[in-house]
Amino acid sequence: MIRLRRKIRIAVVNGPNLNLLGEREPSVYGSRDLNSINDELMEIAAEEGIDIVFHQSNSEGDIIDIIHANRGADGLLINPGAYTHTSIAIRDAISAVRITAVEVHLSNVHSREEFRSKSVIAPVCIGQISGFGAYSYMLGLRALIHFKSRDN
Repeated sequence: MIRLRRKIRIAVVNGPNLNLLGEREPSVYGSRDLNSINDELMEIAAEEGIDIVFHQSNSEGDIIDIIHANRGADGLLINPGAYTHTSIAIRDAISAVRITAVEVHLSNVHSREEFRSKSVIAPVCIGQISGFGAYSYMLGLRALIHFKSRDN
């Protein structure tokens, strides 16, 4: 008897100002735009046979609604942007829906201004990846796939 594995579904959530990637401070955030990052994530998802959905919002409330709407997903790949350091509400949303989450950042938040080194989101995530530019997303997605594949 062959045991079929359930298809994994990952939600990708990007916070404020990430819609401006490629034009916003390329020396810090790189020259790639968000669509090109999402395209590469789609390629990985197709290779791995997983479903992936993408969201971006500049509004804290919208991000919370997106997290709630994706509570049935197997994983959350999130770049909360500046909300990383301030949003207890986003932290509580992740915790409330009990979703396996990985926090990602393009820049190394620990080597920048002191206020950026504190994440209120990280304690409700299985890990944080930062400093690898767009590749932080790829690493985060692969980490989620690996972690969730062990559960199936």
